[in-house]
Amino acid sequence: MTTQVSDDDFAEILAQTRHFVRSVVMPREQEILATDRVPDDIREQAKSMGLFGYAIPQEWGGLGLDLTQDVELAMELGYTSLAVRSMFGTNNGIAGQVLVGFGTEEQKKQWLAPIASGEVVASFALTEPGAGSNPAGLRTKAVRAGSGDDADWIITGQKRFITNAPIANLFVVFARSRPADDDGPGIAVFLVPADTPGVTVGPKDAKMGQEGAWTADVTFDEVRVPAGALVGGSEDIGYRAAMVSLARGRVHIAALAVGIAQRALDESVTYAATATQGGTPIGDFQLVQAMIADQQTGVSAGRALVRDAARQWVTGEDRRVAPSVAKLFCTEMAGRVADLAVQIHGGSGYMREMPVERIYRDVRLLRLYEGTSEIQRLIIGSNLVKAAKKAQR
Repeated sequence: MTTQVSDDDFAEILAQTRHFVRSVVMPREQEILATDRVPDDIREQAKSMGLFGYAIPQEWGGLGLDLTQDVELAMELGYTSLAVRSMFGTNNGIAGQVLVGFGTEEQKKQWLAPIASGEVVASFALTEPGAGSNPAGLRTKAVRAGSGDDADWIITGQKRFITNAPIANLFVVFARSRPADDDGPGIAVFLVPADTPGVTVGPKDAKMGQEGAWTADVTFDEVRVPAGALVGGSEDIGYRAAMVSLARGRVHIAALAVGIAQRALDESVTYAATATQGGTPIGDFQLVQAMIADQQTGVSAGRALVRDAARQWVTGEDRRVAPSVAKLFCTEMAGRVADLAVQIHGGSGYMREMPVERIYRDVRLLRLYEGTSEIQRLIIGSNLVKAAKKAQR
């Protein structure tokens, strides 16, 4: 495997990220939770470190990390408030990768450098009230405003739970340009600046967890964009772009889950070693040790699985089943580890000022976005059966 970043350079990037997480962000986790926002100075430091473009190729101003390096970074970023990673997650992930993988040269020149620098926040506008994990159900429509390839497009529809929508400068919008037919699902993807007339961002959502990571509804009311806004210059790119970006993103989310599970485990071990019951540290009790053992086993298995899935993505060996396997296992594992962390902490673990209370709420979302656990199971099972049928022909 060849990468744009050498092992030595990546080790330095990883060390700087770990220092940023442990020394800058962690002391302010309660501030992020209480104010429901990431402080401006933390955002600016993330920009200066290149974190808004770590997965954008170097020719477009990014750091150029491949997915095997991306997951190592994600495991570090997952160790603290997930809102910090969310600030630049769409730039590097599902939104930015649509441009990296499918944009025209002109589109890349216009958008990727400001995305990589953090000057532009890109938002991935796929989910709708009636279309979540399965984009084939999209109702947002895009129609030509005239005849010919140079005609503008008119986009109408509503998107829901769109990450970074309140602060986005650019929406990567998926819309149906024709009914599904034998040629494909008829889903195109467009680049829509947030200040385009007809674009309305709703109030930020009030969520169970992940305070500081903002999502909102976005409405497109006869939004007119030029022909050049069609990603890749083709109506047939949208569905494939969504599927590829989501699959890659699933490996990243799996790594994030490992990072936050490691934090829950570390908090549990520290608490078990210091908290006492009847004068005895609770970590001396075998049932507590058993819970810690289950946490450690899950985290270790998840880390190995994420690294293997990332390797298979980079080599091209498996970009379909392995990402879903990693996301399914790691996000479900993180939920179990967080639950055990609260149990080990007892009543203290239910208190808002405790990190494990926040972690317990934060990890629940990981099993929903980038495709629910149920969707991952369908992807894994259906692809294995298809492969078996094909082998029998």
